[in-house]
Amino acid sequence: MSRLVFTIAMLGVLGGVASAQDGDPAHGEQVYAAQKCAMCHSIAGKGQQKGPLDDVGSRLSAEEIRLWIVDAKMMTAKTNAARKPPMRTYKLEKADLDDLVSFLQTLKAP
Repeated sequence: MSRLVFTIAMLGVLGGVASAQDGDPAHGEQVYAAQKCAMCHSIAGKGQQKGPLDDVGSRLSAEEIRLWIVDAKMMTAKTNAARKPPMRTYKLEKADLDDLVSFLQTLKAP
């Protein structure tokens, strides 16, 4: 019985919630392009200059980035963001969301 409990506990630890590290940043960059994120954001000068993401991985945690994507209205209120138009909420497949967050986490200040 104790072996079963140990196995279940280890599965919980090892198979827990996926983090941004579990995502595929290369595919996340494709998701960024497919979702047309550059209409409102820029990376390395490409896209809408009012919403630069060049250092987003330094400024926000993976969870904060995830929340901006899936619940932008709540994050806008929480952070008192004044940018217009406000960011819209996205509904992505879990793998695509994980990959997008992973990609955005690679964008660090030099």
